[in-house]
Amino acid sequence: MTATAEIPSRRRAWLMAARPQTLPAAAAPVMVGVGLAVRDGVLAPLPALAALVGALLIQIGTNFANDYYDAIKGADTDEREGFTRVTQAGLLPPDAVRRAMLVTFTVAILVGTYLVSVGGVPILVIGLASVLCGIAYTGGPYPFGYYGLGDLFVFVFFGVIAVTGTYYVQAAALLAEPFPTWVPPGTVTETVVLASLPIAALSTAILVVNNVRDIETDRTAGKRTLAVILGYRLSRVEYVSLLTLAYVVPAWLFATGESLAVLLPLASLPLAVVVARTVCTRTDGEALNPALERTGKLLALYAVLFAVGLAWPALG
Repeated sequence: MTATAEIPSRRRAWLMAARPQTLPAAAAPVMVGVGLAVRDGVLAPLPALAALVGALLIQIGTNFANDYYDAIKGADTDEREGFTRVTQAGLLPPDAVRRAMLVTFTVAILVGTYLVSVGGVPILVIGLASVLCGIAYTGGPYPFGYYGLGDLFVFVFFGVIAVTGTYYVQAAALLAEPFPTWVPPGTVTETVVLASLPIAALSTAILVVNNVRDIETDRTAGKRTLAVILGYRLSRVEYVSLLTLAYVVPAWLFATGESLAVLLPLASLPLAVVVARTVCTRTDGEALNPALERTGKLLALYAVLFAVGLAWPALG
C-alpha cells in the first residue's frame, strides 16, 4: 500500500480479510453435492444448508488464518503482487485477526454439531480435520502450505471431501440411523467420488494461479509452495492438467451411462481456454490477479452447470 493510497475503513478491512472472492471455492462443492443428491433422490435441504454454511465459515476462517500467519512469519511483504493482506498492511491488529479466525472456526464447529448428529463419526472426523488443516495450512509447527502440500490440501478438502461430505450428510439423513459410527451403505457412491474430482481440480487451479504469481516473493520469504518447487513451466503444466481433468470427467460420466445433460460444464470451456492462455504466458500480478478471479468465476460457472447437468434426469 502506497503512502498516497486511500486507507480503507475498518469494515472494509474486515471484508478484505474475509476475501469474499474466494467463497465460490466453498460453495461450488456444495452445489455439486446437492445436484448429485437430487439425481439420486436423497435431497435433504437442512443438511445441505448446514453444509454450505459450514463450508463458507471454514473458508473464511482459513482466509483469516492465512492473513495472520503469513504476516507474522514474514511471508507477506510490500513486494507481494497479490491482493492486500490486512495484517501485513497494518489495516487490522494481528491479535484481532487471530481472534476472528478462532471465532469463525468455533462457529463452524457449532454448525457442524448438527451435521455430526446426522452424519455421525465420519462427519465429526472430517469436520475437525477441516478446521485443524485450515489453521495448519499456514500456522503451527509444520505449515504444510510452506512445504509444497497446499495443493493437495485444497484438492482433498475443498474438492473430494467437500462434495462427498455434502452428499453424505443428505443421504445419511434419509438412509441411515442417527449418529452412524461408519459410512452407511449408499451414502457415498463411486459416482459421487468421481464427480468430486472436477471441483477438486478447479479449486486447486485457483491456488496454482495464486502461487505462480507469488513464486519470486515466496521464494525470497522461504515459503516453498509447490509452485516454488516446480517453477513456472511445471506449474503451468499442473494448471492445464487440472483443467483437463475437470473436462474429462463429465465426458467419462456420459460415456458410462449418464445423461447428455452431464456435458453442460463443457459450455464453460471457452473461459477455461482464455484463462489458461494467460496463466501459461504471464508471470506478473497485473495479468495473474485477473486470471485468479476468472479461475474462481470458472469454478462457480462450472459448478452450477455440473450440478444442473447431474440433477437434470430427476428434474425432467
